[in-house]
Amino acid sequence: MTASPVAAASLPLLAAPWSVPGVGAAMSTRGGGVSAAPWDSLNLGAGVDDDPQAVAENRRRFVAALGGARPVWLRQVHGKDVLRLDAATLEHPDAAADACWTSERGIACIVGAADCLPVLLARCDGAAVGAAHAGWRGLAAGVVESLVEAICEGSGCRPAVLCAWLGPCIGPQRFEVRADVLQAFGTQPAPHDLPHFAFRPRADGSARWLADLQGLAAQRLRVMGLADVQATSACTASDASRFFSFRREGRTGRMAAAVWRR
Repeated sequence: MTASPVAAASLPLLAAPWSVPGVGAAMSTRGGGVSAAPWDSLNLGAGVDDDPQAVAENRRRFVAALGGARPVWLRQVHGKDVLRLDAATLEHPDAAADACWTSERGIACIVGAADCLPVLLARCDGAAVGAAHAGWRGLAAGVVESLVEAICEGSGCRPAVLCAWLGPCIGPQRFEVRADVLQAFGTQPAPHDLPHFAFRPRADGSARWLADLQGLAAQRLRVMGLADVQATSACTASDASRFFSFRREGRTGRMAAAVWRR
């Protein structure tokens, strides 16, 4: 199912297509902020050379659009570490992790992205939520599995009671990869289509595949036991008007995806 734009505090956010009681879940687009080009305009990334005052104002607007949930901004390193968020975490922000979860109300699990895949999770009864930043390195390393395990162990549930939303990322028509990416996912490179990797050689004959990040993530979630896995069809690299894309632009901003218990 494709997420639909929603207006929240004048920001054009994408809402997860959930009906989980007491849970909010949304992702920013590039509109509604104050940053100048090439970060125009709602850049939420603090480490991309944008004006810090502009980033602070953009983050203020984004948090206001979440209804005041207290944010925790991770320092993402393309790994699989998971941080449990609570009142103590709020006193020590900027932790190095690529996923987080909480069972406390009013704390927003946030991950940044500009082509990488944001994965939002929630217990179907709304008792716990989590988010993962899943670029191909983190996804291959097991960040999604680590997050599912952390939520299940920490909140006492089974994966089958979790629902997932896969947000906008670079799509399977634009994500060009080499053999090393296939090998990282345990796939032997071959000159033909493979599950989640379409073989598309370059004009000079050199090997190239197009990778489906969402498909790879969904497969891993379903193997773990999740049945409710929904995704947007939006591609960050193909839609310059709505999304930042590192592959397309290089020097650019970051969106953020957030999930929280109200």
